Amino acid sequence: MSRAPQPFDPAVRSDERLVLDAGAVRAWSARTAEALGRERAAIDAINVYPVADGDTGTNLYLTADAAHRAVEAVFTAPGAAGASAPDTADAVRALAHGALLGARGNSGTILSQLLRGMAGVLAEAADGDHLARALDAAARAARAAVAHPEEGTILTVATAAAAGCAGGGTLPDVARRAHEAARTALEATPGQLAVLGRAGVVDAGGRGLVTVLGALVETVTGRAPRQPSPAGVPSPPLVPAPASAPAPALAPALASGEPGGAGTGEGCGPAAQGPAYEVLYLLEAGDAAVDLLKARLDALGDSLVVVGGDGLWNVHVHVDDPGAAVEAGVEAGRPHRIRITHFASTLPAAAPAPGAPAEEPGHAREERAPRAVVAVLPGEGLAGLCAEAGATTVQARPGEPPADGELLAAVRRAHAREVVLLPNDTDLRAAAAAAAERARAEGIRVALIPTRAAVQGIAALAVHEPGRSFDEDVVAMTAAAGATRYAELAVAERQSFTSAGVCQAGDVLGLIEGDVAVIGQDLTETARTVLDRMLQAGGELVTLVVADGTPPGLADTLETHVRRGYLAVDTVTYHAGEGAPPLLIGVE
Repeated sequence: MSRAPQPFDPAVRSDERLVLDAGAVRAWSARTAEALGRERAAIDAINVYPVADGDTGTNLYLTADAAHRAVEAVFTAPGAAGASAPDTADAVRALAHGALLGARGNSGTILSQLLRGMAGVLAEAADGDHLARALDAAARAARAAVAHPEEGTILTVATAAAAGCAGGGTLPDVARRAHEAARTALEATPGQLAVLGRAGVVDAGGRGLVTVLGALVETVTGRAPRQPSPAGVPSPPLVPAPASAPAPALAPALASGEPGGAGTGEGCGPAAQGPAYEVLYLLEAGDAAVDLLKARLDALGDSLVVVGGDGLWNVHVHVDDPGAAVEAGVEAGRPHRIRITHFASTLPAAAPAPGAPAEEPGHAREERAPRAVVAVLPGEGLAGLCAEAGATTVQARPGEPPADGELLAAVRRAHAREVVLLPNDTDLRAAAAAAAERARAEGIRVALIPTRAAVQGIAALAVHEPGRSFDEDVVAMTAAAGATRYAELAVAERQSFTSAGVCQAGDVLGLIEGDVAVIGQDLTETARTVLDRMLQAGGELVTLVVADGTPPGLADTLETHVRRGYLAVDTVTYHAGEGAPPLLIGVE
């Protein structure tokens, strides 16, 4: 992409940027998601406020990843070249909108508002002076979105970053000053929030924001800045910690529930004598209705953050009555993508008192099962089917992949000494690996089978035998999954380029092993074509997983097609219910 010439400044290195153009926004969003993905386990480990549930790093990463995917969509949309190439305004608005839609948790919601505040200024111009103004607007917008702001949090770090670059300057200079000010403010957070000081950690959300600003510095200067260590101890100059460094364990005060841990009332959730549920949803509503909603939710619970505008909002609150929080959203407008998390299922297990027998949360004095299977599955029907087969299930909602905290909660809920984890989605491998690592640290033996689709998970579950040795069972399940080729039928939401050619909105896409292989106009005909291509390589069993809303008789038609054309091939059909792709196909 061509870029307008930048004025010469002898104080600026030749590889530094003076304007944050669209390409730089794209690079910044990619670096941010990558950096938060790399550091999320370390940030999760110091998460003690407002709830010590160990997911702040994951929530920030998922929010940043959603923002980056939105920016990429702007650049890869048909016609995004030449005169119609995205400009800075397009890129920063996509960044903010993607973060709003994908915001997770308290810190992720605040990060989305920070990006929204920045976008409003950077859409006008994106030099150093405007970046300084953008950071100030972001800090003020984020603080206004939080019902009861606390010092020593991500809000404090954001305010310090804005103050550090007040007055503007060149883009590299402003970015560096903002990052350094944020870094300094972060290291002071243990002295501002008592729960942080007692735990000996900095604020996890603020630590994530320093990472975001560090990615910005690297984007505009070409050099990565010095980062603070996860626990807040200043790093040696110019010697970054290795990406593979293990995350620090939670402070003893938090793990034991001693004074200064989550039980002091400064956090929330069961261990803190506070609200038991986290509720998040997107809301379509007007400003006046949202003002009334804020007052109602503030009376119901705490940690209230409402971000967004122009008719679309992201609502986050901790409550004891999640139904009432959702009902308040219904009265205000149209809530969707509703997520309710019970803190008791995500908080780390409390350490037993000296001499006391160890107990599991919710399973006191109950013997662990020898082995269990945890599977991520799309659709209520498929999840119910696998639950009947003995699996502990996590339902994958469209556009909302479960985080490692949710997977870890399922592993704990399985209450077994040995657990086989089936993510059933390529994009969930990192989250599943993080959940498995955290579960192993708690003494649970976990084997992660890298299943890439639900039909592979079904094949693995079909050969699961708890009576044989763990290693033999894992080998058999892995072999069954690996021997299952998979396909999915989906409907294109917009025109785009695919490996099979250009598709239009409404076209039926047949994806084999994750790549678009067939583009059609009819679901049944496209499914036949996909089946034929898959069975050309042979097969003994076809698995069809049909969602609600597909053409009547689709499964019967496809079973007949297989029976007539492939005499030695059997077919089995499952109903996925709502929330699954129209059709999943497995060939073993």
